[in-house]
Amino acid sequence: MEQTGTQVHQVPKEAGIYIHIPFCEHKCIYCDFYSVITTEKVREYIDALLLEFAAYEAPYAKSHHFSSIFFGGGTPSSLPPEIIGEIIQALYHRFSFTDDVEITMETNPGTVNDEKLKQFRAVGINRISVGIQSFDDKDLAFLTRIHDAQTAITTVHSLVTAGFDNISIDLIFNLPGQTREAWTKNLVQASKLPVKHISAYSLILERGTILNKMVLDKKVVISDADFDADLYEITMDHFISHGLTQYEVSNFCVPGFECRHNNHYWQYRDYLSFGTSSHSFMNGKRWWNISSLTFYLLSMQQHGHARAGEELLTVDQMHDEYVMLAFRSAGLNRREYESRFGNRWLTKTENELTTLIRNGYLKEEGGVIRMLPKGYVICDEIIKKLL
Repeated sequence: MEQTGTQVHQVPKEAGIYIHIPFCEHKCIYCDFYSVITTEKVREYIDALLLEFAAYEAPYAKSHHFSSIFFGGGTPSSLPPEIIGEIIQALYHRFSFTDDVEITMETNPGTVNDEKLKQFRAVGINRISVGIQSFDDKDLAFLTRIHDAQTAITTVHSLVTAGFDNISIDLIFNLPGQTREAWTKNLVQASKLPVKHISAYSLILERGTILNKMVLDKKVVISDADFDADLYEITMDHFISHGLTQYEVSNFCVPGFECRHNNHYWQYRDYLSFGTSSHSFMNGKRWWNISSLTFYLLSMQQHGHARAGEELLTVDQMHDEYVMLAFRSAGLNRREYESRFGNRWLTKTENELTTLIRNGYLKEEGGVIRMLPKGYVICDEIIKKLL
């Protein structure tokens, strides 16, 4: 907060914006993100998004300064570039953005060509996240992905040709039947590509997915937690030895290419989200939208919003979420923590923190306590014990 004469000016808070694009060509067996395999209501959906932008302009346009926009899905790149550009321009019209705003769009290999990528670049996209998941054709077939390994590699090189420098890829490990050697080949191939950011996730069984039912029906067997942890350690060792920084449990990057938008989540900053199934967190209040495309459109038409529910977080809830997210990512900054919550909890847990540091699970440097690779392996257990 700044004071000039007798006037007090509230400094805008930094925040991010998320746009959910539910349209997708194909629903993979492991995916639990809301998506629809149709393009019949694209125009209606875009119009509803523009209406939703207008509804949140008054509360947040002046109080927040947005430094990132993230198009997730679904498959956002399934939309024409001019529609993505229309959304970006509508956001610029309603809200305040930093000059170096990061604008990320998710895409899947095989859904874009060189010309379309250049058009996305022209309308303002400056960061691309590619859902590769694996460089093994057998794994891709099992996951019911619509691309093969060579298409994934070609897509990354096409992005470079189109002028993209900030490229991220997603990978999944501990797939059924996956060996250490097979996963290591994925890591080696990923390191050969001209990418700045890699997200490597363990396969998670989500309720309601086809894969979860296959496991419940004993048609598919997932390896145990020890093998999963082994693959995770191999992942950390490989990427760190290749010069990448691990700045979150599942994320590695060339230093300086951390995903700004995701850091809004992990650093417990505000974010405003639009579209089906999206979740927002602003000024200690959380709310979430209707998932169904049909009911989202109907609610926007009838009420001018699509909120399905909301909650005002208590101080204790915010404290525990802040600590959890801090230890999963860049670490807990003592000064920032104390400015938010005081020092009671830190004093209470000092002995446990000291023990974890001494045993090589945590490291403290410059007033920041963060996980080491050994700690990341049992990150959830450590956080649960501390809280």
